[in-house]
Order: sequence, then C-alpha cells, then structure tokens
Amino acid sequence: MEHYRSLKTLQQDLLTKKISVSTFTHQTISNISSNKHLNAFVEVFEESALASAKIIDEKIQNGQPLGKLFGLTIAIKDNIVYKNHRATGASKILEGFISPYSATVVERLLEEDAIIIGSTNCDEFAMGGSNENSYYGAVLNPHDTTRVSGGSSGGSAVAVAANLCLAALGSDTGGSIRQPASFCGIVGLKPTYGRVSRYGLMAYGSSFDQIGTFTHNIEDAALILEIFSGKDDYDATCSPRKVPEFSKQLSTDKKYKIAYYKNALTHQGVDEEVSNACHQFIEKMKMEGHVVDAIEFDELEYIVPAYYVLTTAEASSNLSRYDGVKYGYRADDASDLESTYKKTRTQGFGKEVQRRIMSGTFVLSAGYYDAYYAKAQKVRRIVAEKTYKTLEDYDFILCPTAPTPAYKIGEVQDSVASFLGDIFTVQANMAGIPGISLPLFRTTEGLPIGIQLMTARWKEEKLLAFSQHLLQKFELQ
Repeated sequence: MEHYRSLKTLQQDLLTKKISVSTFTHQTISNISSNKHLNAFVEVFEESALASAKIIDEKIQNGQPLGKLFGLTIAIKDNIVYKNHRATGASKILEGFISPYSATVVERLLEEDAIIIGSTNCDEFAMGGSNENSYYGAVLNPHDTTRVSGGSSGGSAVAVAANLCLAALGSDTGGSIRQPASFCGIVGLKPTYGRVSRYGLMAYGSSFDQIGTFTHNIEDAALILEIFSGKDDYDATCSPRKVPEFSKQLSTDKKYKIAYYKNALTHQGVDEEVSNACHQFIEKMKMEGHVVDAIEFDELEYIVPAYYVLTTAEASSNLSRYDGVKYGYRADDASDLESTYKKTRTQGFGKEVQRRIMSGTFVLSAGYYDAYYAKAQKVRRIVAEKTYKTLEDYDFILCPTAPTPAYKIGEVQDSVASFLGDIFTVQANMAGIPGISLPLFRTTEGLPIGIQLMTARWKEEKLLAFSQHLLQKFELQ
C-alpha cells in the first residue's frame, strides 16, 4: 500500500482513477488493523467510513461537485463526538455512550467530503501529557514503542505519524496537540482560542480548550483549519470574524523578528539535545536574515502552577455532569442517590482525573479561593499581557515544544514532574494565541524534536506561511 502523506497527492490519484476512495479507505482500515499494537485507536468507524467513501466515488464517477477535503481520511480524538458513534473520552465513566449529535468540526469536515475513519485514544478526559492515563491503556510511539506518544492527544498523533490516516483532530488545553506532535515527529497546530467551535468537544478547561490538527504538512493543516473555523451559533466563545483562506496564503519571503526566552533554553529541565536543536535553529534563522533576540520571561516558573490551578478548577465543574444518573457508567452496587454519585465516580474515573477534580474543588473552596484560584487568575492576566506586548514588537516567539524528547513508558511517575512537560506550551493557552509544533530535528537516537512557534491572536495565516517556508527550507536534522 502506498502511504499518502499529502491530500493533494491523494486527490490527484483519485481524479485520474489511479485509486478509488473505497480502495484507499479499505487499505487504511487494514493498515490500522495491522498496527493495533500501537493502541492508537479506540474504535474504527468501518461501516460509516466505507459508506462515505462509496458516495464520494459515485460523485467522482458522475462528475458531480466534490468537497474540498474529498478522500481525506481523518481521525477524531475520543473526546470529540460524532452522531450515532461511541465517544468515551477514554474513560470508563462514559462506557457505552453513543452520541446523539456531532461536533461542529465533524459536521464541517463531512460537508466537505472528509471520511471520519475512527476515534483515537487519549489521556482520560484529556488530562495527561503521555497518554498513559487512558482507560484503554498507553499509546505507543511509532519511533520507539518503548516510549510514550505524548498527550493528551497521543492516539491522534500516532495515527498520523504511523500513516494510519492522513490527518487527525485533537484538543489542546495546555499543549495536548503540540507536545505529542513533537514526540511523534509531525505538524501539530493549536489555533487561536475562539477560532474553532468547541461545540461537541468534551469540556476539560473551557477557557483553555481548543480543537486543532495533526498533519504531515502545512498545506493540509491550513485547508482543514480554513474549513472548520468560523462562527458557530452553538458556541458563544467562537469568534464571528471572517475566516481567511489560509490554504491560499502559504507563500512568504519576509524577514521576521523572532523572540526567544533565554531562561527557557537554559532551564534545568531542558534536555541538552533539545537545547542544542533550538540554538541551531536560531543560528539558521539569523543566517537567513531574520532578527532573533533573546528576551527574559520572568514568569516561567509560575506559569505551570497557575495553569494547573485554573484548569483543575474548571475541570471540577465540567466533570460534575458525569454522575451515573444521566448517561454512561453507573455503579451496580449503589443503593441510593448519594451512593450512586460516590460509587459511580469512584469506580468510573481514573486516578489522575480524580486527583484533578479534588484539586480543583480544593482551590475553589471557601478559605482557599483567594490564595489559589484568584492569584492564579492574576498570573494568567500578567502572562497574557506580557505575551501580547512581546508580540507587538516581534512576529513570533520561539521555544522548544517540549523540554525533552519522548521518554520511556512508566519513566515519569510523579504528577508534578509530568506537569513540567507543559512548561513551554501552556503560554499559548493562557494567552489564547495560536501555536504550532514543527518536526525540524532529531536526537542522536532518532527521536523527533519539535520546534514551537507562537504568534499573535488571529494571525494563523502568518504562522502557517512561515511554517511552510521553514519546512521547505530546512531539511529534518
């Protein structure tokens, strides 16, 4: 089977009848089955995917108009719902749940003839950075199956990296698209908060969550973003502003001003090879004529604690709906309403989710609200304002996507230590700006290293154009 890594190439072959959509979809399903050991998929939507493929083949045969994404096999993270399909958030507590509606992003993809191939494994309710917190078990990194895929959208990252689909959707609350993209060596895009509707996304931290993409290239990321962005009456936080034609604005020859945090590259938690990769990238940027300046980010040590105070607080509220009464799992040994709540939630939620719910409830409680939650909100405001000010003076902020390459499964046992893996990604979520991870380097062992770029709100066209330039200009090291 030919592994297509570009939608444009696939569509050319579909139109010349070199391959049919049905054949390609069958091959994709077979490839997923052959790679079950990676544990990337929770479920393959074989019946509906093949039905969609048949309809598109008929359109091609009859010369009917085709959607912009025709033939695209795309996976969705298990916390994004698809009508009449199971969605569990990788949690026991949603065991057997079948969604009565589709997320807005899913509806918009289907309207353009994309094929939803299946749902991908993730950390339970998107809480984790390694995909080891899933009810279905850890997702394995295709570059080294003894290592983590990254999280929380690890299944989506692996599905693309292992050529099990052309693209995948994930959600990014504090780096859950960009970090696994870095670990798996693909492109991971988190749009501006409010660019993409969150309707149909299981809420974790509502003021942080954003749906984004995993792809092999910038062209596919730009086209998918262009299609599923824009106003949605079902999501009041979704911006009504006009969506640019991102896919037609991917050329740039400008010289940019780029800032990087000196204290980020010298941070004790940063792997030496990751730091060296960033320094190499900076030198290449300077040689190409870009202005690259080192600046200080004094709030670096506070950003992760503030992020976890705020997101756990929001999670404690958002996850209260999973109580064993309305839908999903219910404890068999419950005898009354109170025991139904207690036993269902104790048995249904994993340990990490329980920890975050309890932490969030604590920081919102009387006597601790001002000490933790209110103070974290102040930190968020300071971080956001400083970020906006920096991006008034510079086009991009550069840093590693993650402080280390993918680590061994089971290697990081301490929750606080795992939180530090988000140290460079949470800024984009705190400030609501777009960020992208680009697969530009590898370690001496061959593990991917992602370089992250962030830019000002609503400037995805600039971010995508520069990213396209970088992937074309610099070969993977």
